[in-house]
Amino acid sequence: MNLIGTWLTDRMDLQLHVYQLKILIRIVKKKYRDFRLQGVLDSTLNCKMYETVRNRLTLEEATASVREGGMQGITMRDSDEDDNDN
Repeated sequence: MNLIGTWLTDRMDLQLHVYQLKILIRIVKKKYRDFRLQGVLDSTLNCKMYETVRNRLTLEEATASVREGGMQGITMRDSDEDDNDN
C-alpha cells in the first residue's frame, strides 16, 4: 500500500488514465479483502496510507465518471461496506 501511495503522491498534479484507475481500484480492493479474510484487524488495515490511497482513488473515480461517462461497473464502493450499513 505504501508503494501505491507513494506512486500516487508523486503524480498528485496528474489525473490518472481510466485504465490506470480501474487497475488500481482492483488491486486495492483485492488486497484489502484478502488481508481481511486472513483475519487482519480493521484497525491495522485502515492505516493512514490506505485512507490516503482510498480517498485519491475515490476522487479520481468521480472525476473519471464525469469526464468519461462512467467506469463500467468498477468502483471503490465495496460490497463489504454494504453489509456494514445494515
